[in-house]
Amino acid sequence: MAAGPVRVFVLARDQSERVQSAWRDLERVLLKRKGIELAGVAITDDATPHEIDADLAIVLGGDGAILRACRHFGERQLPILGVNLGRLGFLADVAPTEFEACLTHLAARNFRVVQHLMFACEHHQADGRVERHLGLNEASILAAGSLSLTDIELAIDGERITTYTGDGVIVSTPVGSTAHSLSAGGPILAQDLLAFVVTPICPHTLTNRPLVEHADRVYELRAPHANEGVMLVIDGQIRTPVSRGDRIVIRRAPVMFQLVRLPGHSYYAALHRKLGWGGQPRYQRLKSE
Repeated sequence: MAAGPVRVFVLARDQSERVQSAWRDLERVLLKRKGIELAGVAITDDATPHEIDADLAIVLGGDGAILRACRHFGERQLPILGVNLGRLGFLADVAPTEFEACLTHLAARNFRVVQHLMFACEHHQADGRVERHLGLNEASILAAGSLSLTDIELAIDGERITTYTGDGVIVSTPVGSTAHSLSAGGPILAQDLLAFVVTPICPHTLTNRPLVEHADRVYELRAPHANEGVMLVIDGQIRTPVSRGDRIVIRRAPVMFQLVRLPGHSYYAALHRKLGWGGQPRYQRLKSE
């Protein structure tokens, strides 16, 4: 990085009082901090990526706010530091009470930028239209409002792998492996792996299990008998109907998600803290009478 003040761009689009109050507190601290320059702020609308001249972005909110931000950055990904005003906060890992201390690290450029896999998703519709999306967590085909089991065919690099029958299928990145995929029984992947995990949701066949494959493969999903209500969902935020004859193609994106990590961060410590990995329960020894 170049010398001089660290230029930060702040995103605080959530209009809840909690986020806006945190932004007001943060603004007062930022404007007084030497070594940091406020390059801009987006409170009501997304900033156009080419208008942002900054070293990094600070996102106030939860992981959902970070998912939205990195999708909006598109081909010009900025390193993101997340301040957790949501619930779990795997990506937004800095607590509001820790923020003033973390500014000391930012001003001294005492942080690292970790790159993570993103995916590009193409929705080829039966009528010839193609919708393209950039994502960080996962692309899913969900039975959703169809209220019925759905057959979903999976092919990898053009080779037919299997047909899942159930409530849906999730194709997740390592970052997304602790999100919807985890709740569906998928494995937790180290965040720096270049791999996707394919997780069936409530499969009708018990031998269907999550599949981990290399990120350089091309994944194709079809729902040949999709009823009305079947949906393609990107990062839990973009939802489009899936019809018979549609193809969902997922591949590694040409850009990487960039996450700012401060000194002392440990991924496994975060898992232990946020997922309640307390180890074996402590049993009380019963006294013999």
